Amino acid sequence: SARAHTSMEMASGGTRVTVRGEGAYDFRRRLGQFKVVLPQDPAGGPARRPITELMAGGALYMKNRGAGVPADKWVRIETRSLSDGNLVTGGATDPLAAAELLRGARQVTYVGEGRVGGVEVRHYRGVVDLRAAAKEASAGQRGALGAAAAKGFSKGRVPFDVYVDGVGRVRKLRQRFTVSDADVASTTLLYRFGVAVGVRLPAEKDIFAGKIAGP
Repeated sequence: SARAHTSMEMASGGTRVTVRGEGAYDFRRRLGQFKVVLPQDPAGGPARRPITELMAGGALYMKNRGAGVPADKWVRIETRSLSDGNLVTGGATDPLAAAELLRGARQVTYVGEGRVGGVEVRHYRGVVDLRAAAKEASAGQRGALGAAAAKGFSKGRVPFDVYVDGVGRVRKLRQRFTVSDADVASTTLLYRFGVAVGVRLPAEKDIFAGKIAGP
């Protein structure tokens, strides 16, 4: 398990926005909880409430996501139904899915040593073959990454930079995706390994069953 900071930079048509998140993830149980902060409306609209996201090994739960959803309800999405396998849809890349992509790493080169969060790391750079990653992924991630490989991205390759500490733990992972006509750079920072992660999934009665009107 680990605490995590996430950022997702999206650029399209000369416009660039950044979505930031903070939370924790239990890699053994495949459960995580994040607060995701959307950029404010440049036109001066009302402040946007942070989205609460629960990642649960095949499902994404979101609260405060989408017009028309009651404030006390959650939206539940099967990640294998998402064309990108929840690598970019939720505004925060699932840390386990991001790490599993490295199973398809190709053309890896050693860049050098550095520091991330005060910790000495080794920096590697390469390209992920999405189809290879999906084929080698663990059972819990195979379906979602298979969807991403089949239809999620206009290119089947994902450039990455990964920073690994002295015992082999990923401390920082930056991946660059191409979605339709947009470029998306996702960065995940991991720290405080072994922290307790308490995630309580919503009861069925708390899940919204209607249509989401918009973001």
